[in-house]
Amino acid sequence: YITRRSTTGIIIFLNGSPISWYSKRQNTIESSTFGSEFVALKIATEQNEALRYKLRMLGIPIDGASNIFCDNKSVVQNVTDPASTLSKKHNAICYHKVRESVAAGV
Repeated sequence: YITRRSTTGIIIFLNGSPISWYSKRQNTIESSTFGSEFVALKIATEQNEALRYKLRMLGIPIDGASNIFCDNKSVVQNVTDPASTLSKKHNAICYHKVRESVAAGV
């Protein structure tokens, strides 16, 4: 049946090998792909942070930042440009979570 909800898909690679995947329909209905991409990027960021934490707890050293790829150019520009602002309040939590991770170098 049709729900108008976007599906988030994530694959996490470690040294070129896939170690984790995630695919789920989003809980919210977004009016644009911009908003749904931000939700997906927040989920990817949270999973990446959790994996980095688990690896550190296992004693595996982590050098440098992780790469997270997104296919929406405007979302990537908003996240990487420190001067950018977000006008939609309902996406603000996702926006700030991802911006915080970019600023921290995760």
